[in-house]
Amino acid sequence: MAVEVRRRVPAPHAAPRGRGTGEKGRVQAGDALPLPIRHTNLIFSALFAASLAYLMRRWREKIRTSTPLHVVGLTEIFAICGLVASLIYLLSFFGIAFVQSVVSNSDDEDEDFLIASGQKPAPAPQQCALLQSAGAAPEKMPEEDEEIVAGVVAGKIPSYVLETRLGDCRRAAGIRREALRRITGREIDGLPLDGFDYASILGQCCEMPVGYVQLPVGVAGPLVLDGRRLYVPMATTEGCLIASTNRGCKAIAESGGASSVVYRDGMTRAPVARFPSARRAAELKGFLEDPANFDTLNVVFNRSSRFARLQGVKCAMAGRNLYMRFTCSTGDAMGMNMVSKGVQNVLDYLQDDFPDMDVVSISGNFCSDKKSAAVNWIEGRGKSVVCEAVIREEVVRKVLKTNVQSLVELNVIKNLAGSAVAGALGGFNAHASNIVTAIFIATGQDPAQNVESSQCITMLEAINDGRDLHISVTMPSIEVGTVGGGTQLASQSACLDLLGVKGANRESPGSNARLLATVVAGAVLAGELSLISAQAAGHLVQSHMKYNRSSRDMSKVA
Repeated sequence: MAVEVRRRVPAPHAAPRGRGTGEKGRVQAGDALPLPIRHTNLIFSALFAASLAYLMRRWREKIRTSTPLHVVGLTEIFAICGLVASLIYLLSFFGIAFVQSVVSNSDDEDEDFLIASGQKPAPAPQQCALLQSAGAAPEKMPEEDEEIVAGVVAGKIPSYVLETRLGDCRRAAGIRREALRRITGREIDGLPLDGFDYASILGQCCEMPVGYVQLPVGVAGPLVLDGRRLYVPMATTEGCLIASTNRGCKAIAESGGASSVVYRDGMTRAPVARFPSARRAAELKGFLEDPANFDTLNVVFNRSSRFARLQGVKCAMAGRNLYMRFTCSTGDAMGMNMVSKGVQNVLDYLQDDFPDMDVVSISGNFCSDKKSAAVNWIEGRGKSVVCEAVIREEVVRKVLKTNVQSLVELNVIKNLAGSAVAGALGGFNAHASNIVTAIFIATGQDPAQNVESSQCITMLEAINDGRDLHISVTMPSIEVGTVGGGTQLASQSACLDLLGVKGANRESPGSNARLLATVVAGAVLAGELSLISAQAAGHLVQSHMKYNRSSRDMSKVA
């Protein structure tokens, strides 16, 4: 069951909220203060109030009698010292914890743009005493944890509140894992628990964690793209995929490299509203699409973010239902939150002039997110990219083990005609989704957006009197970001850093995300080139037998 986490809990390794001289002297948030500390707090609070009241009364008398304020007596000096001392104590005790709580709760998407690209990740949390290994529970669980586990198993304590109540994300994951083991009666030995910073995912990536999945990451490259030499991280469990992409990168590099262009950049959100009549829906459609109203809509939309900028609105009708597709730039973020905030601003603004508008949903599927849709194929969503290269004849022959004419013919029959026979929607390619998904997982993108991001048409042509090969991939809806979401996790952040696109680009907002989109397209170009060549040469089965499958004769296995 999915549960929304309402507030962020500080990481286990965060600085203590109380003041103390050591581990025993630290006071954590939510703990009852020891009696001596409470007495001290009361004394200093009373001193602060008494000193302030006395000084205010004395200064008021001086103002009435025209006595200079800087002329002070011994009693006033003592009062000033008491005021300063009590203020310093109270700020040191309460102020730091308050500042830490503000910092830890700052998770707005726009704030990700302020993080320096060279910032070091937080240190990993310490080993929890609850489960010392990923495979089994300790022989004796602390009594307090035992009571909590029993409460979760009995349904008295909701699993999703553990992080909030305990203030320790690692401990919460361990307790939840043990409760799951007792409820299901199944061990999950292969699912590791230790070695992950659970505080880093709280409230933004994954709810109710019990461990993490290990996924191998390989590197293909160098991919020579737009004059850069890039090594592309790919997370996958499919054998031969990275080896094949690497061969494509080699062919591109030996032919002088590839080039790319981002010809459109805009994230979309399309709310749906219902009206009493189709006529009223058409009136709002006309208002939103009228160029004369764009400046007003632009001001209303943009006020929720420093980076979201409205680009346009296109509407569609179904009876008395109006679907409004807003498109905006989102800087280096993928931008779903940004565009949703801006859309909500506009809907609130429109409600004054269209009080009969019933907003059914902030998303009416005309966006269209995580679904294969013609609107994304035609209008684009995220980054629209074309990547191309010219592969020399000798490289086709030596590296790809085939010839130009066979590649062109296979592409027409397979990727174009074959996809048309299948009724494909944006699937006029060999295996773009393979590469897109592997890069998405490695760099912390939303894997579900592989659906529209993998829409691709691969084109191959013989040029220079048929000697050389021109290959291109056109991908109209690559949805990527370099801040927010899973990009801030340690492993994914490292992969982004490998590509030189970690975090936000302060000099040119949005350029890191656009570069990442071109890397995705360039890797797809390499993957398409290699797979089509393997199929044209009849090498596909042999390569998978080498990298991904057993070569045993199964007919001889008992």
